Amino acid sequence: MSHRVTVIGGGLAGCEAAWQLAKRGIPVTLHEMKPAKKTPAHHTDLFGELVCSNSLRSDQLENAVGLLKEELRRLDSLILKCADDHRVAAGGALAVDRLGFAQAVTDAIRSHPLIEVVEGEVTAIPEEGEVIVASGPLTSDALAEAIAQRYPQSGYLHFYDAAAPLVTYESVDMESAYFASRYDKGTPDYINCPMNQEEYLAFWKELCAAKESNVHGFEDKNVFEGCMPVEVMARRGEQTLCYGPLKPRGLKDPKTGKEPFAVVQLRRDNSDGTIYNLVGFQTHLTWPEQKRVFTMIPALKNAEFLRYGVMHRNTYLDSPRMLDRYYRVKAEPRILFAGQVTGVEGYVESTASGCLAGLELARRLQGKPPVDFPQETAIGALALYVSNESVANFQPMNVNFGIMPPLGYRVKGKRNKNAELSKRGLEILDTLDVE
Repeated sequence: MSHRVTVIGGGLAGCEAAWQLAKRGIPVTLHEMKPAKKTPAHHTDLFGELVCSNSLRSDQLENAVGLLKEELRRLDSLILKCADDHRVAAGGALAVDRLGFAQAVTDAIRSHPLIEVVEGEVTAIPEEGEVIVASGPLTSDALAEAIAQRYPQSGYLHFYDAAAPLVTYESVDMESAYFASRYDKGTPDYINCPMNQEEYLAFWKELCAAKESNVHGFEDKNVFEGCMPVEVMARRGEQTLCYGPLKPRGLKDPKTGKEPFAVVQLRRDNSDGTIYNLVGFQTHLTWPEQKRVFTMIPALKNAEFLRYGVMHRNTYLDSPRMLDRYYRVKAEPRILFAGQVTGVEGYVESTASGCLAGLELARRLQGKPPVDFPQETAIGALALYVSNESVANFQPMNVNFGIMPPLGYRVKGKRNKNAELSKRGLEILDTLDVE
């Protein structure tokens, strides 16, 4: 095969796109700027680094992201295979040992005979050949400027994203905490840190007043709802956190047999169970303020923080005006974009965009017709949302059943309805020729 595709970016989308191309016999040159240059959010030299400590979310088919993951498994996704191989217990969610996962992705990419890895920053889109730009939400300034100049009509947009702190298990006061999963669903993998009303109100007051880092240009209205800093959420009302990340429903304290007033959950971050992250505690407070306020949680009074929360600006395109359903630039189809730069939000969604872009480009180079994943599939619904010109105020989007067509018949119960939507999507996917 004479074609050689350039893939820019060694994150989830870029690695998945490179894998889908290479497994179909298409040679790939994968450019990754690490280790020569890193963003403030990067901590290793590995591919597929999970910057946020969030898990890959629900693994159940009653949830749209669970459907998307199952579709990716059936499409022989590298990212999903590595995630499944390095999962850690997290109830009904797919959480991974981040270091083991990233190492597995790196090893698979570097060892593939059709993938050449070139280290160093790419500052412009190549003028010849097929290119997939998967530079991520932290696209370097030079490349972002080159894209903006090349496609001035697309209009770069941005929102703010944040990562939660990490603490050591041995520093958590288990006399004040307990293991449980909500409503006893799955195995009891989460550490639950309860607070009574007095403790919660004192914590909430200090959280609202805590000093934030100096993030240039930050405004609350720019915060993406799916990854909102905990202090921004707290300022929306005294009880807001109790209906969000600190919701106590289904988490009875075994000491009292009752639900606490509020519960902070810790989720395992590595397979050894030595590191946990504070679920929903994305933040851009200063590091001293994080330590001061978060140690007001009784079970975290002596917490050892391995990493404090960080905040960064994520950049994305006005994709409905720029891209088609294959993530190709409408005005220049040899160039594709994939990952969060397209406005798909989340690790799994980024993987899906890279999978679809790589698969479709490989078919085109081999003279095969496109697959045209329908809207009934999660991978198709996401691509059609991103490329839908009727979307006026385009915002980053997690996959959800709302962007898929309704069933056309009634099913009692939301979970049952969602399960039927997933069943329909997988049945359709299995009829498609994706080789």
